[in-house]
Amino acid sequence: MRLELKNRRGWFAAGPEMQRAVRLLSDGAFKLFVYLALHADRHCGRLSFRHAELARALGKSRRSISAYLGELDDQQVCRVRPAPHQHQSGEIEIQDAFWPYVKAAGPDAPEPEAGYVDQVKRGFLAYAMVRSVFGAADHQLARALYRRGVPLEQVQRALLLGVARKYTAQLNGQREGTIASLSYFVPLLEEVAGLNVSEDYWSYLRQYVERAQGQGKEPRTRVQPAHENKPLAKAEGTG
Repeated sequence: MRLELKNRRGWFAAGPEMQRAVRLLSDGAFKLFVYLALHADRHCGRLSFRHAELARALGKSRRSISAYLGELDDQQVCRVRPAPHQHQSGEIEIQDAFWPYVKAAGPDAPEPEAGYVDQVKRGFLAYAMVRSVFGAADHQLARALYRRGVPLEQVQRALLLGVARKYTAQLNGQREGTIASLSYFVPLLEEVAGLNVSEDYWSYLRQYVERAQGQGKEPRTRVQPAHENKPLAKAEGTG
């Protein structure tokens, strides 16, 4: 009896590549891999993505999706290229060892990791509150954030919020010194991702920090939008 596909458009050649992946990955990461494999371009093994869309498709949280993408990248099952900011899509390419089709020849996509790390470094060192040379540990952390799929804009906002809170703590008499490591901002990444504030608030924070840095000390006045002052006020008691 001759085998016949019910739906040829949905065909994916699940062979030894899929078997390697199922042995290598956690359940959640493998489920994501299967979804990616079914939706990637057959000619190149690539597809664009947004964390929110993947989360909805798989019924997972955005945090879980970020963790699974990091696992796929760490295990070299996929190459994850995060979006430069939240209004653009990132790109995922399934690596040759886990892709059953012969990929079409073409120019390699530029490696964005170095550019991502450089922008994190420049953003980090731009603040007068920071006293650091952006050492090996900072480079390693920036690369890890890239591989986890953390959008650059999310990192930049975490930097801004952390520095603004430092200045606010100084204004309240809590002089705890400067910031010496990128890891200081890691706890803020998830908080920033969950904030529901307008772009005006981030513009306000930038002006707040610029005014503080221009004075060479903490800002003399602090005027926050009354309807969305929670992100900055949250850490006023902790510095």
